[in-house]
Amino acid sequence: MDHSASDTETDDYKQPLLHRKEENAEKAPAWCSARYGLAVLACYGFFVAYALRVNLSVAMVDMLNTTGSSNASQSVCPRHSSPPKPKHNHTASVYDWDSETQGWILGSFFYGYIVTQIPGGYLARKYGAKWLLGFGILGTVIFTLLTPVAADLGAGYLIAVRVLEGIGEGVTFPAMHAMWASWAPPLERSRLLTISYTGAQLGTVVALPLSGMICFYLDWTYVFYLFGAVGLVWFVLWAALVTNTPSTHPRISERERLYITASLKHELSPTSDYIPWRSIFTSLPLWAIVVAHFSYNWTFYTLLTLLPTYMNDILGFSIKQNGMLSALPYLGCWVLALMGGQLADYLRETCLFRTVAVRKAFTLIGMVGPAVFLVAAGYTNCDYILAVAFLTISSSLGGLSASGFNINHLDIAPSYAGILLGITNSFATIPGMVGPVIARSLTKSNTIEEWRTVFYISAAINLFGAAFFSLFGKGTVQPWAVQRTHSQ
Repeated sequence: MDHSASDTETDDYKQPLLHRKEENAEKAPAWCSARYGLAVLACYGFFVAYALRVNLSVAMVDMLNTTGSSNASQSVCPRHSSPPKPKHNHTASVYDWDSETQGWILGSFFYGYIVTQIPGGYLARKYGAKWLLGFGILGTVIFTLLTPVAADLGAGYLIAVRVLEGIGEGVTFPAMHAMWASWAPPLERSRLLTISYTGAQLGTVVALPLSGMICFYLDWTYVFYLFGAVGLVWFVLWAALVTNTPSTHPRISERERLYITASLKHELSPTSDYIPWRSIFTSLPLWAIVVAHFSYNWTFYTLLTLLPTYMNDILGFSIKQNGMLSALPYLGCWVLALMGGQLADYLRETCLFRTVAVRKAFTLIGMVGPAVFLVAAGYTNCDYILAVAFLTISSSLGGLSASGFNINHLDIAPSYAGILLGITNSFATIPGMVGPVIARSLTKSNTIEEWRTVFYISAAINLFGAAFFSLFGKGTVQPWAVQRTHSQ
């Protein structure tokens, strides 16, 4: 791959340094370790966060009053035979919301989510990430349990509750990034972070089909009650088992504690008071992550919120089939993200590939691949198998970017990783706010041609993000991110 000379110099200089640092302390085994325990609990936390985020996408199909509308069971493609719903349980309300209102309801979460990104990173760095992340997800859980009440009160109330859920969940990724800055040895970053964050895909994979089944056999209100209960269990475990740093963990082995602290000795800034805001906002490698993150999320959020609608309105699947099929792309994404994390660290640690080369390669495959298959999906017409296959391949390849731009914040400024993620995720939340609204306004007539336009827009944005990150991304700690004595 082609990289700038400065990249080569800094990376070639730093890579052996990285290895020497980690060899100072004996490597602690992964099995039953505190750091991998944290990764598993974080995975469960993101599972909860995303399950609560996406369940509305499926429930929405059942919340709408379709009996009076002309296209009650109409879809562009012939409908698949749907087993009759058990009638006895279906007492939940239905609502007359037009497609624009639906777009606003589905997008409203992100209006709250964007508000707490940068504050989340800042507060996690200053006061510790454990309780910030814990209470953030707990808040989302509580408002999820209130969703059926809010929907009954009116669309405005439901939008308000979703905004509040977003405010709670906005701190999760910046807080987790800040926590990993103290917990993740540099050469285990891809592994530990992909285990943590793939909880998001796993939550989507489980929540989509399960929400469909719950809607089918019970009614849509139980979607929110059952997932809310799962979230409460997570909070109890998180509060009891997690600490902010290895040095305060009561059950960590001395060997593991020394291994983690020795490996991070030269990477972290010694003070938590000073934050170089000007250097952060003028850092081109950071803006490379911003553009990649924004671009990737445009496709991700458009599909996340509207895939069940596409499956129902175009491909003609029932809500029971819908959840299963809508989950397939995220199952692939989860598998490839986990495998990609293992491969990325193997390439860096064993094959001695430069970090920047690994991050750019994974970003390119994880963004160009999805763009190609997303456009292809628009041309499958009513070939259901091909449509679902292309959407699945598109989303699966996107999972590789989890070891690309997605964790690059920790490469360029581990001390400020939470703040950096807050900044990039703020920009990357905009697609969640406007993507579904634009997509719904472009698909008023629900034709295949209209959806094709939605897919084209997403693909073009993805390609631009991949190109920008390939040109300007970096793989080493930036001079402004470390103590002056350690800067180059």
